[in-house]
Amino acid sequence: MKIEEASILLPKFNPADSELWADWGCGSGTFTYGLAQQLSKGSKIIAVDRSRQNLLASYNDVKIDFIRSDFENGNLKIPHLDGVLMANAFHYVKNKIKLIQNLRQCFLSQREKWIIVEYDQRIASRWEPYPIPFNELKLLFRKLDGYRIEKTGERKSVFGGTMYAALITKD
Repeated sequence: MKIEEASILLPKFNPADSELWADWGCGSGTFTYGLAQQLSKGSKIIAVDRSRQNLLASYNDVKIDFIRSDFENGNLKIPHLDGVLMANAFHYVKNKIKLIQNLRQCFLSQREKWIIVEYDQRIASRWEPYPIPFNELKLLFRKLDGYRIEKTGERKSVFGGTMYAALITKD
């Protein structure tokens, strides 16, 4: 997938102020750069992956810092986040509620923003051991109370099926 395609899939919002986001499971950075296209200039993304990645230090006047770490173990706390991006990473997490509860400690305020990009399928594979279709994602966040979930993009996957993006907010 190209950066422009990732950017189109992500929700459209234009924060007036610069924001701090974390991209958990950033991989090669396609969605990191796509998010950078959506954020205000002067924003910052902390890209996290368990494998070493060679990301640009800045993209679209958004600073990018890379941290090599496993986001699932919950040991990495990045305080004062405005948002979290998880693109094609959530399906590696078995205990999704525990991960969400751990990551909630990183937010600046109660006004959490999550962007989750996943495949809209239920069949597990070695590449998606714990898939989460959009309807199950909605049920998951409803269990946690107070979240609004909307599908913001959808596209055919080159691997078959459909990929979706969801914006989850807590008011």
